[in-house]
Amino acid sequence: MKNTFTRRVFLGGLASGVATAVWAEAPAVSLRPQLRGAGFHKRTAPAAKALLDASGVRGEVGFLVADADSGLRLEGHNAATGIPPASVAKAITALYALDVLGPEHRFQTRLMTAGKIENGILQGDLVLAGGADPTLDTNALAEMAQGLKDSGVREVRGDFLVYDGALPFVSSIDPDQPDHVGYSPAVSGIALNFNRVHFEWRRGSNGYGVTMDARSDKYRPDVTVARMQVADRSTPIYTYATTGVQDQWTVAKGALGKGGARWLPVRKPALYAGDVFCTLARAHGVQLKAAVTVQDAPAGRVLVTHSSEPLTDILRDMLKYSTNLTAEMVGMATSAVRAGQITSLRASAREMNLWAQSSMGLTDIDLVDHSGLGGASSISAADMVQALAHPKSRQGLRPLLKTIGMRDSKGRIDKNHPIKVSAKTGTLNFVSGLAGYMTAQDGTELVFAIFAADEQTRNKIKRADRERPEGARPWNRRAKTLQQNLIERWGLVYGS
Repeated sequence: MKNTFTRRVFLGGLASGVATAVWAEAPAVSLRPQLRGAGFHKRTAPAAKALLDASGVRGEVGFLVADADSGLRLEGHNAATGIPPASVAKAITALYALDVLGPEHRFQTRLMTAGKIENGILQGDLVLAGGADPTLDTNALAEMAQGLKDSGVREVRGDFLVYDGALPFVSSIDPDQPDHVGYSPAVSGIALNFNRVHFEWRRGSNGYGVTMDARSDKYRPDVTVARMQVADRSTPIYTYATTGVQDQWTVAKGALGKGGARWLPVRKPALYAGDVFCTLARAHGVQLKAAVTVQDAPAGRVLVTHSSEPLTDILRDMLKYSTNLTAEMVGMATSAVRAGQITSLRASAREMNLWAQSSMGLTDIDLVDHSGLGGASSISAADMVQALAHPKSRQGLRPLLKTIGMRDSKGRIDKNHPIKVSAKTGTLNFVSGLAGYMTAQDGTELVFAIFAADEQTRNKIKRADRERPEGARPWNRRAKTLQQNLIERWGLVYGS
């Protein structure tokens, strides 16, 4: 997995040597030209098995392509086998949320109190109440701090409470990931900046200077809930510990160089949001005590409300940038509405599986989360195609999927490629998936899913090596090349 703000590079170029493997050698002498029938190009297209054999992709591969209008299944391989989908699972999460919450749903974060405001003093507690908004950022908190000032509050005599009980707390989306990867932060009913803190370092004459902040394009508030110490060692690069009220990190001096920056995961989302809000409120002249986390839903009047963008916009960005935290918070918020109460991320995923079975007729789906980060998830290509071919999916999901650029023989994006693809990609170590819709040159609409996973190799990777394990990138490049080759075959055989 990549950093959640990084756009993913999708398909590799055409596999070298495939044409030779499929068509064998050219004749030694020129033959007399023959008239070519209407099906000549289809007859010369490399067979799917030949592409699979030539791909060099170890492990399990399953795929299926179907006619988008009729649902007729055209070609498949291991289509009923459950395989980890990686981030392709986010497409199921998007369908789930659209169906249960509705495309116009907005998440709300509120400032609430049961106390009275007298002469600028709030005689009571102030509550920052999270509403499961995965897109809350520092800019939004700054606007809420301004709104608090505009409501007449200059001082809060009571406690400053942060409510995070709208969703169950999850310390890490996938505990098998290394502690320091930003794409597996904690999850709760409130999040800030995708629950990531910005760590920056600069080497000076007296050693390294480090900062931990919650920066945005407008603000750069320092945080106290996360601390970093430079340690005189070469490995491990990072260590993590918690005091209960603080994330404590160390970083190896030997790995820092002259300077740099990266986003680290936050394990205490409520305290992080409260820490940053206190700083922003003080900048507006409002004095608050240090934040305290509460699980009980607050009562009282609302002073300030921040509403997210509509769900469709949130899902479009989630699918484009493959943000794991968004998928988990949206998925759990959806389960909470559908089931009334959920106790864990795994329970929420089970609720989504039940929805997929009852609403979409899926039979081979067993997702353990909403993002696909957990490698124990599985879904068959047949089930994925069935979900995508559903009329609700074509109307609601397809417009939200990003356009996938097909590549030429040199690996460059070919803007004039006759096949147009909108799909969701998925990448884990030794896991690669792609599912969505394609339009062939003649306008034929197809729906497809391609999953590949070398779970035997993946299971041997040590936890500390999961960020960049040896051999993972070449394997994933081969898998992406196979994806493009299959799509080009289908465009030629079923769309010309």
